[in-house]
Amino acid sequence: MSRAKCPICGKPPTAEYRPFCSRRCADVDLQRWLTGGYAVPAVEEDDASNDEPPQD
Repeated sequence: MSRAKCPICGKPPTAEYRPFCSRRCADVDLQRWLTGGYAVPAVEEDDASNDEPPQD
């Protein structure tokens, strides 16, 4: 069974900064979240199709 690794650099995590190995890697991750480096993809549907009644 493989042990978890720091998601930023791949080193083993430390208890103080888990899941990261250091404060630096934790700060890098936070910076990516705050600047939009991480995003959840979304698919937007066309609203025009909701305005028309269904056709048979």
